[in-house]
Amino acid sequence: MNIQLNADKNLTIHEPYEIQIKEQLTKDLDRYSNHVSRVEVHLSDENGSKAGLNDKKCLIEARLDGKPPIVASDLGNTYDLALKGATEKIKSALNTAVSKMQDK
Repeated sequence: MNIQLNADKNLTIHEPYEIQIKEQLTKDLDRYSNHVSRVEVHLSDENGSKAGLNDKKCLIEARLDGKPPIVASDLGNTYDLALKGATEKIKSALNTAVSKMQDK
């Protein structure tokens, strides 16, 4: 499972943070690693340089072999909270998709 991180111009992802994110996603999505070829994470700040509540956004796109991508997103006060929320949503969506694939 290949994990790719993308950020808007308001965020610079330094190597230690990138490693932390990739390790956490690998751990959280390990159950689906046989079905997911790539995971793209998009981090952005909805308000740019202005302050605001729940303005950090994380969008996760999981690519299943031979299926359309599954997308989940979440907002939070920090990138970590947004990532955690989006990860929970993508896990739920992947669980549903993989279950349907196994039922066929």
